[in-house]
Formats: sequence, C-alpha cells, structure tokens
Amino acid sequence: MAPYLLGLRLDGRRVLVVGGGRVAQRRIPALLDAGASVTLISPTVTPALDDLIATGRVIWERRPYQVGDCDGAWLVHACTDHRDVNTAVAAEAEAKRIWCVRADDKDASAAWTPASGRVDEVGVAVTAGGDPRRAAGIRDAIVGALRDGTVDARRHRTKPVGVALVGGGPGDPGLITVRGRQLLAQADVVVADRLAPRALLDELSPDVELIDAAKVPYGRSLSQEKINELLVEHARAGKFVVRLKGGDPFVFGRGGEEMIACARAGIPVTVVPGITSAVAVPGAAGVPVTHRGVSQEFHVISVHVAPGDPRSTVDWPGLARSSGTLILLMAVERIKEIAETLVRDGRSPETPVMVVQDGTLPTQRSVAATLSTVAERVTAAGVRPPAIVIVGEVVKVGQEIEMVRAERVP
Repeated sequence: MAPYLLGLRLDGRRVLVVGGGRVAQRRIPALLDAGASVTLISPTVTPALDDLIATGRVIWERRPYQVGDCDGAWLVHACTDHRDVNTAVAAEAEAKRIWCVRADDKDASAAWTPASGRVDEVGVAVTAGGDPRRAAGIRDAIVGALRDGTVDARRHRTKPVGVALVGGGPGDPGLITVRGRQLLAQADVVVADRLAPRALLDELSPDVELIDAAKVPYGRSLSQEKINELLVEHARAGKFVVRLKGGDPFVFGRGGEEMIACARAGIPVTVVPGITSAVAVPGAAGVPVTHRGVSQEFHVISVHVAPGDPRSTVDWPGLARSSGTLILLMAVERIKEIAETLVRDGRSPETPVMVVQDGTLPTQRSVAATLSTVAERVTAAGVRPPAIVIVGEVVKVGQEIEMVRAERVP
C-alpha cells in the first residue's frame, strides 16, 4: 500500500542512528538540519561523520548496537552493513512503537526516507515506491524547476518587494545564477539591458511588463536618470522590479547608481551578483586570466573613453609598465589608440592579444594578434561589440591549451 507522507518536526527530539557508514553519512546532516538530537551507535564511522562528531553536534557511542538503545527515541535509522543487526534494531523499535527506517530492506521497513530537497520555504519529498534512485531523479527535476522559476514561481502568498539588481552573466542564458533566475521568474516588471541574456526574456509570463533599457553604442539610448526613475516608480506602485543586467551589476554596470537612487527613495534593493564577462569570456575562449609563472594579476578596464581623453581616469602608463593581464571592455572602437598608447608607454609591440566577440554565445569567435597588429586584424575580421580584449602572455597559454587539445583529438 502507498505510504502516508508526513513531515516530522524533529527539533530537540532524540533520533537514533545505528551504523556509521555511507548511508548514515547521507542521513545525519539532514536530521541535524531538522534540529534533531542525534545519537549514533557504531564501532566505526566515516571521516565525514567524524568531522560532525568533532563539532559536538552528534553523540557517538563507539560500540555495537545493544537491546535497549531505542529507548527514548522518536525515530530510528537502522543502517548497518549487517542484516541481522538491522533486523534486531527494527524489531526493538516495532515493539516499542517507534518508527524505524531500514536501509537494507524497503519491504521490511516501517518507514521510508524520501529523496528530499528544499528551495526557500518549499520542501519536496519523493518516495517512488521505495526506489531511491528514481526518487532522487524526480526530486532533482522538481527542485530544479522550483529554483529556475518554471514551476509556480509567481503564485506565492508573499512575493519579493522593491527592486532586485540581477547580474545576468556574460550572455549565455545558462550562466545566470540560480537566485537570479528565481527572482526573474517572480518579477512584475523587468528592466533589461542590451547585454542581458535575451533568451531568458522569452520565458517571462505574458503579464510581465518588459522595459527595454538598451544603451546601443552610437545609437538609441535610455538615460541612466530615466532608468532610475522607472525603477522607483514601479516599485512605489507595489510591483516587484527586476533590473536585469549583463555581467555583474557592480562591474561597469552602474548598479551602484541605481542602488543609491532606490535607497534615496526608500525602496528596498536585493543585489544578485552575476558572472562578469571580464573573467567568463576569456575562460570561454580557453584563456586563463592568471597562470602560475606567467601572470599573477589582472586588470579590468572600461575603455568607454579613449586614452588621452580628459574624462579618462585610467593610468595607462601604469598598465603599460605592468606585466599583468589586461582585460579591456568597450575597447573595440578604440583598439588602435589603445595599442599605440600601451606600446608608447612601455609594453612590447609583440605582446599577445586576443579579441573575443559574442563570448559564451553560439556566435562566439576570436581573433589573435599582437599589439602591433591587433587594430589591423580587428578591422579585417569585422569584429564588432560586444567584445572583450585580452592583452598579455596568458594569450599564449590559451593557444598552448588549444594545441594540446587538438593533438589529443583522434
């Protein structure tokens, strides 16, 4: 017959676990998370359990099971490697009307431990007829759907309030954080950047208001002041607003300005960091931004104004003298001036350079060059923003990695 599913509130209640192997290693942390007072009886335990015992969270009686050990327990787990011991534990528990879970025999077990998971306040438990692998697979699918918001994300009694500044990552929709995707699925209004993962917008509920806050280089643009006004206006109207940005909100994303505007208006703000393209795009192109013996530092520079422009705050001579990796954002349109400046201020004209367009997307492509040739090659290849420019010896490391991988292909 089907089991009667019940959520046990074990806070402060004694739970007995007999056996100190891998099954106990999986179950005890969940019991502790539920607040149970766990007593473990076993001659030996795994190293992971030993660590828990050392914290004082588990009482370990270092001996074999004895009749009478079930006294005072609200729940018993029999999970030794010996069937006769598990049978004896279960028999004692049954005689004393204590629920007992047997790890070795689902049919002889008075109770089953479900495959469980939790997303915020939602708990999921799956039994699948006592088949633990099937139960775990179903549990993972449900938990994944809850996390990314595809299951009932907007039907909460209580919804988030205010504004969430969500970093969408470098472009690939799969690289947004779990928390970011959760909040996006609960939004009433989404204010999206041009470089935010656009594929995620297609998944929004039809009643979500989508505001395009794109800033197209040399084209149409929504001013930062207007974006700030929209965030405050919609949040004050009682709507939950997600400001979806490319990369990370605080890495050249003007997230600080938006947070200040909301703070001045008394609007609560949740910040969800994102994977910055400054690190992710070189990685997607196979180039590590640091490498032992090559570069132990990297610098991330916004080149929205050219070297020599009075508005620039970048120490170009210092960057030229540095041996670290340079990651240049918004640099494609000014690549000739940048290369000339770095060479003039001390970088070798033979310094390796890689320009990666549409990083992490299916249209990603790379152009390899040196400081002396990069402007010409970028023009010849027709590279357009968004693109990341990587300057430094780590480019050679990436090329070496690619050569080794090519040699391994049968």
